[in-house]
Amino acid sequence: MSQDSYAPGRETTEGTVYTVTGGDWDTLLDEEHDDRIVINMGPQHPSTHGVLRLVLELEGETVQQARSVIGYLHTGIEKNCEYRTWTQGVTFVTRMDYLAPIFNEVGYCLAVEKLLGAEVPRRAQVARVLLMEINRIGSHLVCLATGGMELGALTGMTAGFREREEVLHLLEFLTGLRMNHAFVRPGGLAQDLPEGWEERVAEFVKVMRKRLPDYDNLLTGQPIWRQRLEGVGYLPVDGCLALGATGPILRSAGLPWDLRKVEPYCGYEEYDFEVPVATEADCYARYRLRVQEIRESLKIIEQAAAKMEPGPVMVEDRKIAWPAQLTIASDGMGNSLEHVRKIMGQSMESLIHHFKLVTEGFSVPAGQAYTAVESPRGELGYHLVSDGGTRPVRVHVRDPSFVNLQTMPAMSEGGMVADVIAAVASIDPVMGGVDR
Repeated sequence: MSQDSYAPGRETTEGTVYTVTGGDWDTLLDEEHDDRIVINMGPQHPSTHGVLRLVLELEGETVQQARSVIGYLHTGIEKNCEYRTWTQGVTFVTRMDYLAPIFNEVGYCLAVEKLLGAEVPRRAQVARVLLMEINRIGSHLVCLATGGMELGALTGMTAGFREREEVLHLLEFLTGLRMNHAFVRPGGLAQDLPEGWEERVAEFVKVMRKRLPDYDNLLTGQPIWRQRLEGVGYLPVDGCLALGATGPILRSAGLPWDLRKVEPYCGYEEYDFEVPVATEADCYARYRLRVQEIRESLKIIEQAAAKMEPGPVMVEDRKIAWPAQLTIASDGMGNSLEHVRKIMGQSMESLIHHFKLVTEGFSVPAGQAYTAVESPRGELGYHLVSDGGTRPVRVHVRDPSFVNLQTMPAMSEGGMVADVIAAVASIDPVMGGVDR
């Protein structure tokens, strides 16, 4: 039997057994530092739950070197989008950052609309803002809940997921699905908001305003919570800029960079809200910012509901919009019977046109576009390239989780191994966006 130098084998009663050597462990072994130990935190660690691996070099309980190993989700969504029509791409990008699906849909559609030169109707613009801010609250609640769970504040976890359930119930009522909505489409929305949405949104805001003080009582002023987070995961503004960090990480270091204010989109310049900023640049500051951002999002939601005017939610151009507006069936899947009757009852040319739009898609003028939105984690940018066909040549995403994750070593090295958990929780990376 020929021997492989990397995987020598030996015969047993059950067959050949191989012992694999090499890998990235050999590069970390250092004869001079035999008092150090290299450990894997993840991918099976509870705080990384199968999707992120941290390789830590420890001296005692102090982290001397840290690096992240990604790729455990390997979805290939960007490449998949290049084999789908422009509209079908929405169903893929909504699955990237699965805690902020609406933001992915809006960022992608803004880039497609930029290439098309299409102006989205006013009602669709306001509805997009409404949905994004509801989604922002849900994403921040998951950050608070999972962060609390990883640090031992289990009541914070149960409270956070309780409120997030309110968010998902509302999004299901508005779009038909709890997650991965594909509700925002190039040119507008899949359909209009359902009847009674104003009352449901107002009730949601009322419930959230009532429950938000619980987080201050439970966590913000809690001595153990503060001691666990204050001074941990420190990253000043120059470090943030050098590493490209955006979102709450950058704002916790004192820079009020929020694309909704500095480069407004979807009419955000019309809304009155503040950009919370801190200067402590630690985990506690990032926690407080997210709680404050939830309060600001509630203000924007109320304003968006007040601004909503009657009108279409899809562009009038029939080369982009489907002949009959999409209406989802009662099960949240497929087209309703009324929608099918409307298409079938129109002219044969209309039916053929609808068939071609659905199967082949519409053509987008050749060119490239980049648009960015302020997701719960920072700047979420979409770079789309078109050759004039019915599907993109290139889809590339600047996902904030991917960029922000490289701040982990800077936050963790020199600190305790237990503080790595707090640092990663404060970064709030969603691996669906990292491994896209």
